Parts: sequence; C-alpha cells; structure tokens
Amino acid sequence: MKQRLFGRTGRLVSEIGFGSWGIGGAQWTAVDDTEAMNAITSSLDLGVTFIDTADVYGDGRSEKLIAQALRGRSERPYIATKAGKRLPSQVTSGYTLANLRDWVSRSRDYLETDILDLVQLHCPPTDLYYHQEVFEALDRLVEEKLIRNYGVSVEKIEEAIKAIEYPNVTSVQIIFNILRQRPIELFFELAKKKNVAVIARVPLASGLLSGKFSRSSIFDKEDHRNFNRNGEFFDVGETFSGMPYEQGLDVVEKIRPLVNGSETMAQFALRWILMFDAVSVVIPGARTVAQARSNAAASALPAIPDEVMAQIRAIYDADVRPFVHQRW
Repeated sequence: MKQRLFGRTGRLVSEIGFGSWGIGGAQWTAVDDTEAMNAITSSLDLGVTFIDTADVYGDGRSEKLIAQALRGRSERPYIATKAGKRLPSQVTSGYTLANLRDWVSRSRDYLETDILDLVQLHCPPTDLYYHQEVFEALDRLVEEKLIRNYGVSVEKIEEAIKAIEYPNVTSVQIIFNILRQRPIELFFELAKKKNVAVIARVPLASGLLSGKFSRSSIFDKEDHRNFNRNGEFFDVGETFSGMPYEQGLDVVEKIRPLVNGSETMAQFALRWILMFDAVSVVIPGARTVAQARSNAAASALPAIPDEVMAQIRAIYDADVRPFVHQRW
C-alpha cells in the first residue's frame, strides 16, 4: 500500500483509506456487525492506515465498530471523524463551543480515545465559513488537547476555498471522482500551496462507477440511492455524485472500454483519483472483505496513460459537465 503525506500534519497515511458511512447501517443497505468488523480488519491488514467516520453514521454505530476492530491491535490508524449533523437543523448558530465540545466528547467515548486525530465540520451551511468564531472554537479544542487537528467536509468548491483561508484548517474532504472533476481547476492548486490535505470522498459515485448497476437495479427502501435521487433528504450531490441515474449509466458504458482487462472498473475509478497529487487519501466504502481487498489493490495499479486520461476528460466535458459542473 502506497502512502501519502497528510498535509501539514507530517503524518503519512495510506493513499487508499476506509470510508465507514456504509457500515453505519443508515441510508445504505444494512450490513451486520460481523461483516462490518471483518471489512475493517481486512482493510487494516492490507495496509490501510486512514479511516473516515462521523458521529451520525448509524448514530455512532460506525465509530463504535471502528473502536471494537482496533482493540488489541498494536498500531492505531489515523481516524477522522465529523461533527455537526447532530443539530436538529443546520444553522451556523448551532456550531457553538459548547456543542462542539459535546460532540467531540461523544466521539472520544465511542472511538475509545482521549484525543481525536481529526474532527471535520460535517457539511455545514455555506454561511458558517464566514464566521471566524467557529474556527476559534475549534482552536480552543486543540488547545484543550481534545483534538489534534480539524478540517471540513464540504459540498461546494466555494466552501473549500473559503475554509482554507483559516490557517489551522488541516484538511478538506470533498467529492471528487470521474463524474465530479471541478476541484481540479482551482481548488487543488490552492490546497497544495497551503499544504492542506485533501480527502476524496464518494469516489465511486455511490457505486455507479463500479459498473455493476443497470436500469433494472433495485435499491433497498432505506438506501439513499433509492430515496435521495433528487435531493429529497440531503444534498443530491451525495447520491450518484449528483448525476441523474440513467445518464450516469450511459456515461459508465462509455468509460468501460477504457478499463484494462486486469482491473475492475471500481479499481480504475480509484486509480484515476490517485493520478492527482493534490489528493492525500481516497476513502471508498467497504462493507465486505471482498470490497476491502479490491479497494486496497487499486494502490498497486500502474498509472493511467495520458491518452486515457484525456479520453476521460472528453467524456466528462461532453456528457457530465452540463449536469454537475457548476452546481458544486
């Protein structure tokens, strides 16, 4: 497993991380504890040293499963959690020092640690990024040794660019994949200049880029790929990366011939992300041992040829850009 520097922390992390939204059991097809634990353990055994979670994934289930999987292991991975979605409504005024301290305390308990490696504001309202006092509250938590570092998880490029104006923002988590290429244009260069770590989330566009779905695919009623296709419950960009499902399927078929026969389409999609040196870590989800192994194997794939990268960009410009580029 190849490693990359995680921004200004000086910490090396595996370039393939473990995204734990899916094992939380909420907004995805259910996965039992044993299967989830095996997926985490297999990822760690394969060299994964970065785990991303959140306090609302399964109302803490994800954090608890991670803590359980780490018991008895000699080395602890870098764990990034998130805070803010526990608010009854997403308003900037809810991001007080008292609330942040409460959320951090809960995550420390669930992750069984005295200090959290990284706490990310969990896709807060855009207005929050114009309120310095929120970031001063996070500085206070660092001073109190409750967290080592803090970052943000964003929906929009505007939010990412504004966030890194604050000098102690260590990382930005952003949707980046073959179907969401806008971060390449400006944000990546700004992040590199400021030595801010970039966490690429939703790398497979909710599984769309695995190449395993069709127009007849059926998703569980509790799965966001069923109930949030038009953004009914949260930002539509989190579901299939905001791409209309049927058009997304058509794009996948145009990409499929570019995939080397020795790799899966999902692995190709992960390797595409790793072609960008601004990315510190990509966090595909894994709910089974097989998925964990497939994800980890993407780190060993050869670089994608320039001509193939150009073809991917051409497909994006023609068939994807009109749907997503200016929305986020």
